[in-house]
Amino acid sequence: MALSRVYWRCVSLGGAAAPPGPLFSLRLQPGRRSPAWGPPRPSRLHLSPKVDLKSIVSSFVAKTKVVNEKYNRFLERRFPRFYVLYSLFIKGFQMLLADAKKARRIKTFMTQKKLMFHQLSYRDMEHLRQFRRDVVKCLFLGIISIPPFANYLVFLLMYLYPRQLLIQHFWTSKQQLEFLDIYHSQRKKSHPEILNCLEKAIPSISNTALQRHFTQLCAKVQNGTHPGINDLLLLKSCFSVYPLDIAHLSIAHVKALSRAMLLTPHLPSVLLRYRLNKHTTVLHQLDKALKRLGTGQLTAQEVKSACYLRGLNSTHLTEDWCRIWLEEWLQFSCSLKNAEMSLLLHATVLLSTNHAGTRH
Repeated sequence: MALSRVYWRCVSLGGAAAPPGPLFSLRLQPGRRSPAWGPPRPSRLHLSPKVDLKSIVSSFVAKTKVVNEKYNRFLERRFPRFYVLYSLFIKGFQMLLADAKKARRIKTFMTQKKLMFHQLSYRDMEHLRQFRRDVVKCLFLGIISIPPFANYLVFLLMYLYPRQLLIQHFWTSKQQLEFLDIYHSQRKKSHPEILNCLEKAIPSISNTALQRHFTQLCAKVQNGTHPGINDLLLLKSCFSVYPLDIAHLSIAHVKALSRAMLLTPHLPSVLLRYRLNKHTTVLHQLDKALKRLGTGQLTAQEVKSACYLRGLNSTHLTEDWCRIWLEEWLQFSCSLKNAEMSLLLHATVLLSTNHAGTRH
């Protein structure tokens, strides 16, 4: 009551009213049992500024790198054979992650610009094509590692069967040459069967001149002679209609072509034809994009990879041979229409079987 009378007396005398808020604060002082009255003191507790997350992350990354380097040196010194596999796996995983990021950027670019696959540049198209194949192979590993403790079995299988279960990112340079040779020998085994299927289809061709030319072409390939692209272009009309268009090929013919394209033949014929048609269409689109870019813009590794995709075993060929063959292939491929994709599919066999350097 006394305090309120003092306050109203100040107001009635014309003094300014005190601002709202506490006039006094209750303060506990150490060593005193009774509270002490006095003006409010600023709080000594104050919140720290915002933590700089970026500096924390950078310091954590730096410490992690130091620990990782020490661990790598330890493995290299104590377990050299295991260190080779470990470092190969780490590098392969980093490469796969970089490929995934690049594929995502390409997909985002396609969405923003409303582009189709065939409207991309050659390198973007090739990257997406190869990344899709790699993802399919990695998905198989992911599926079989789902059961509990199955990941240990997966690591064992990866070590025992690297060619079947791992993508090229996880192969050594020696394994790459060895495995590519194995794959080519597998698809080369299907070449005689494909030639036999072509010979069986010759009597169904209505044009007698084309029959004769087709017979000479098959005989030339079987005798070890490399045909020219003009020899194949003369037969364009035969591969766009029955019996040599993809829709009318026999089941044995389709399975042999699937093995030549390194595609599984253990599927229904409808799916086999669909996969062959899609594979050949993508290959034709890649050829058109590469023609626009020019083979001179490709590195030596890109040239060899392009030749290998088109049926040529380029692992033991020089870069100059590969460039010459690739130029001839592009000249041939870009002169074909969409209805003549069956000829492009068979050209991976006819133009690669007897090429120089592939007869071993």
